[in-house]
Amino acid sequence: MKNQELAKIFNDMARFLEAEGVAFKPYAYERAALSLEALNKDVAEIYRDGGTKALLQIPGVGKAIADHIEEYLKTGKIKHYEDYKKKFPLKLDELVKVEGMGVKKAKILYQKLGIKDLKDLEKAAKGHKIAPLFGFGEKTEKNILQGLEFLKRDKGRFLLGQILPTARIIEQRLKGLKEVEQISIAGSVRRRKETIGDVDILVVSKKPAEVMDFFVKMDGVEKIWGKGGTKASIRMKEGFDIDLRVVPKKSYGSALQYFTGNKEHNIITRKIAIEKGLKLSEYGIFRGKKIIVGKTEEEVYKAIGLPYIEPELRENEGEIEAALNNQLPKIVGYKDIKGDLHCHTSFEAKSHGRNSMEEMAKAAMNMGYEYIGISDHTKFLRIESGLDEKQLLKQHEAIKKINDKFKNQSINFKVLHGCESNILDDGSIDIKDKVLEKLDYVIAGVHSNMKMEKKEMTQRIIRAMQNPNVDIISHPTGRLIGRRDEYQMDFDKILEVARKTGTILEINSSPDRLDLRDLYIRRAKNQGVKMIIDTDSHQKEQMGQIEYGIAQARRGWAEKEDIINTNSVEKLLEYFH
Repeated sequence: MKNQELAKIFNDMARFLEAEGVAFKPYAYERAALSLEALNKDVAEIYRDGGTKALLQIPGVGKAIADHIEEYLKTGKIKHYEDYKKKFPLKLDELVKVEGMGVKKAKILYQKLGIKDLKDLEKAAKGHKIAPLFGFGEKTEKNILQGLEFLKRDKGRFLLGQILPTARIIEQRLKGLKEVEQISIAGSVRRRKETIGDVDILVVSKKPAEVMDFFVKMDGVEKIWGKGGTKASIRMKEGFDIDLRVVPKKSYGSALQYFTGNKEHNIITRKIAIEKGLKLSEYGIFRGKKIIVGKTEEEVYKAIGLPYIEPELRENEGEIEAALNNQLPKIVGYKDIKGDLHCHTSFEAKSHGRNSMEEMAKAAMNMGYEYIGISDHTKFLRIESGLDEKQLLKQHEAIKKINDKFKNQSINFKVLHGCESNILDDGSIDIKDKVLEKLDYVIAGVHSNMKMEKKEMTQRIIRAMQNPNVDIISHPTGRLIGRRDEYQMDFDKILEVARKTGTILEINSSPDRLDLRDLYIRRAKNQGVKMIIDTDSHQKEQMGQIEYGIAQARRGWAEKEDIINTNSVEKLLEYFH
């Protein structure tokens, strides 16, 4: 899809500009990239239907970026981007995935050692050529080698947030064909796994040949692996594969159940069917040679004596036993969240957010929320230009004025004031308690010295939770999927203290975090520890990523009562106070 191709280009442009020390412009390109990634319609179709005027309606797309999009759609290139690639012929998108490798370091390594990609980087690090460089050292070189090894683990897998928008665009395209009667995304995408290998799509059609022809000729297809009467497999330019299967209407439900998986879940359901004298396959449920049911998943599960099991639960992690005992959780719904409390803004141009507080509030209203929480970074995090005590108090007054304005306009919406403070090495918080206690809530997170020993890191986080002003621990394990491992800490002790102090653990919706992991969510739920689903948004477009956090919560068996921001603002504030 052109959306993802352009998003990559704009992200690269942001990195090139950042490497040159250009101010503000990188943010504009990043914002446009994020908007394109989140679109559920191909930007090529938007341009075809409405020209440049329609492009300008895309959030984050101004005149200059609209011109770039138009140029790319017409020529397949953007001259400004090609000029930068000649100036910096290195794969920045690869290099910055290595933990600790920012664009400026990548630029230095290119200039000093000619490093262009991960292969060059590994060779230089193993040859001990990086450590002698000014500003690097042996520790950085060691971290680079560890980061490279970490990247190799998830090679060939993509973040859910990278794949799902493209999969949905393709789904909508196929859905628009008159030959398509039913369609669904299946596989690990439907189960909302945090990383995805490939995409499966199921279709019901009486004219499969026409559907297959359309599928393999779509824009964005790089290679056709195979094309038959009812199955086709392609490679997209983004690097992942998509399989399309056309199935009979009578078998659609059983095929969807089968191709959603996972494999272990399917093995157990087939065994249950056998015990009942039935046969379950992708074609339906049979008694002898006669098909009994197969049109819908609900009737497939019912036929083997099970209630419907939500796709996110189908991992053979006890869901079938729970279903047999009528103990399946009523997992939190995608419409249950009433507000997002981890949102950054451009307040006083000091914080790293891209939008004003009022812009973020209006975006929250457009999502149907009842409230939003402003949680800008605090002073220790210099890279994010965090706010100090005086600036937080000034922001507090500014939020009061926004709330008064909404009240005068009869807008039933509340802006809450929080902050994302920093947990220092000794577990103390970088903002004085007398200021923290004036806020509606306080988020605290580890943003430095992430490689502490297990005992010290555990005690560091515990001390923060014991501060009576700290309500929420942000991205509790610190992982970045495919880039950085979790902190070394005793999660059971963290849960024990969180339960005693009433501290809430965040489920961070950012696609490269999804922190907490699903298994930790389930452990927190079992321990009675409350959680919150937030986006950690630094611009309003990122607030739509709440979907990924909700999916993660569902995979962790979390129910509505486990998630505090499913509550009204009154109940939420009551919990904090």
